[in-house]
Amino acid sequence: MANQTYKHWKLETDDNQILWLGFDRQDKTVNAFSLDALSELGKIADGIDKNLTGVVIYSLKSTGFIAGADINVIRDLSGPDDARHFIELGQTVFDKVEKLPMTTVALINGFCMGGGTELILSCDHRIVYDDPSITIGLPEVKLGFHPGWGGTVRLPRLVGPMHAMDMMLTGRGIRAGAAKRMGLVDAIVPERQAKRSAIYFIKTKPARKGPGVVAYLARFKPLRSLFADYLRKQTSKKARKAHYPSPYAMIDLFERTNINSHKAYKAEADSILSLLDHSETVKNLVRVFDLQEKLKQFGKDGDFKAQHVHVIGAGIMGGDIAAWCALQGCTVTLQDREVKFIAPAIKRAYKLFKKKLKKDRPVQAAMDRLIPDVTGKGIERADVIIEAIFENLEAKQAVFKDVEKRAKKSAILATNTSSLEIDKINTVMRSPKRLVGIHFFNPVAMMPLVEVIEGEKTDKKVFQNALAFVGQIKKLPIPVKSSPGFLVNRILMPYLMECMTMVDEGISAPTIDRAAKEFGMPMGPVELADLVGLDVAISVVKEFANVYGGQVSKTVTQLVDAGHFGKKTGQGFYKYDKKGKAIKSKDSSSKKERKEISERLIMRIINEANACVAEKIVADADLVDAGIIFGTGFAPFTGGPLHYANSLGNDKLTSIRQHLIDVYGERFSPEQKAA
Repeated sequence: MANQTYKHWKLETDDNQILWLGFDRQDKTVNAFSLDALSELGKIADGIDKNLTGVVIYSLKSTGFIAGADINVIRDLSGPDDARHFIELGQTVFDKVEKLPMTTVALINGFCMGGGTELILSCDHRIVYDDPSITIGLPEVKLGFHPGWGGTVRLPRLVGPMHAMDMMLTGRGIRAGAAKRMGLVDAIVPERQAKRSAIYFIKTKPARKGPGVVAYLARFKPLRSLFADYLRKQTSKKARKAHYPSPYAMIDLFERTNINSHKAYKAEADSILSLLDHSETVKNLVRVFDLQEKLKQFGKDGDFKAQHVHVIGAGIMGGDIAAWCALQGCTVTLQDREVKFIAPAIKRAYKLFKKKLKKDRPVQAAMDRLIPDVTGKGIERADVIIEAIFENLEAKQAVFKDVEKRAKKSAILATNTSSLEIDKINTVMRSPKRLVGIHFFNPVAMMPLVEVIEGEKTDKKVFQNALAFVGQIKKLPIPVKSSPGFLVNRILMPYLMECMTMVDEGISAPTIDRAAKEFGMPMGPVELADLVGLDVAISVVKEFANVYGGQVSKTVTQLVDAGHFGKKTGQGFYKYDKKGKAIKSKDSSSKKERKEISERLIMRIINEANACVAEKIVADADLVDAGIIFGTGFAPFTGGPLHYANSLGNDKLTSIRQHLIDVYGERFSPEQKAA
């Protein structure tokens, strides 16, 4: 077997009798397990010379270690037999790796996810490169299932049930430092020392520290049941079992299975197969993954790369956009009238950098890249200039009339407007083709979507460069035609207007929010309006109503006139305590009442989404669903509003819509854009 090259694996044996097993998935830029690649690994494990001193598994891809199972294989599983074969193959192969008689080391040079993490768990030792961008995780829960190649067994054994369940239930990737502290990896080394470190582990066979007393206690079912009850309670705060069954299936599996039993792997397989066989959620969350990959492709067009970004306006949006760009490695100058207006943004940026980068040196480097700039000197040097001032046409026009004179000819001139049309802002410019919309969502650090808005006069190259820039700063770009509200706010406004109408009708805010969350929304519309700011919301609603029709809420008007703008002022629809938590009265509504409330809210979204497809605001219905999921958090388990509408079937959808028209009026008619 020595020095033999397989289709997806490269084998080399060195003078120390160590086999270096490199994964290089053929014809792919990223390593992911196909049936073929997995089968090859099994054959290699069967044929390994038992006299070798060690095996090092590593990646030959510069893009990372292993992304997990190939999503195409999961998508194409034709039935329970296919699914069982795929699960049992992975379990069998990794069991072979675990039982190799020589020392095995995983050398992790980049992201390590899903099946990649399950593979390293079957090795004796794990070494990760000293790179802050590397994360290790088991994100299967985000696709509606859970680890199935031994992850639910080996991870709790290695790091203890508390760390293991937290990783698997959240699906979060963890960085090298956290992984070492919990015992998931043995060493963090610079790339230049990685090979030497692997050899050291094979030669010295250092003892591994066990997960401690908690792992031992988890052998006993009564104690597992107590922990499982706690996990269910915590999980229920974030995900409803009816919508996301996989975390609950994982907790059930943990409770009933002794991970030290030989039956644990079969229990894992049976659990995941049940999810794959019966859950529509899996199909919809895989669809959401595909939509995300579709958006990422827009950011790969062209070779534009920004070094210097200049942001005008250091308010919440402008300051947070500047901080995000600095976090992603750009030099950023942040402009406002006085230093006192920039200072809060710098303070928020420091908190973001500390949270994301952890260590002092990279935090300081990011702070050094974020430069206050009262006089706007950065305009002349910037590759991208983003205006993020308040929503006022004349004010934005004044900014670009000045900026255009001072900016480099190659610079992208972008507005972060949430509602004003690009072709109205650019009328004062000598070269209106230079202006493009780059619309971020609040909070900038959390919301992945950015609308890239093309006006009728926007130059195609400028538009493509803007898409590439958004991809560069690790956001999801969605190309959108310039029209009032663009895509996300265009669809969100009828939803919020319906919510405000209900408040005017006397329906309590907690009831409305509860109904929306029971449907699957991450936040109720009342609380969302308070978070956005009622002053901002009413401005956008007025703009929307001028074009599409509709009434401005009397309640919202009264609150804004009284200076109650929402969470930022401590009062809006709700009052907020000192920690910023909404103070809500008890809701006593019936399930039937809440169901009709959610139908009213969601139908407004569906109707407006269909209108956006008809008007070609974006290229197709998939992009509408992607925009609303990643721009608002619309219930991912549904696959998006239009996909959800299709899943209801035409008869049921028509019945719901007709009932709403009969009771509440023509604004629920698909022919009525908004009312």
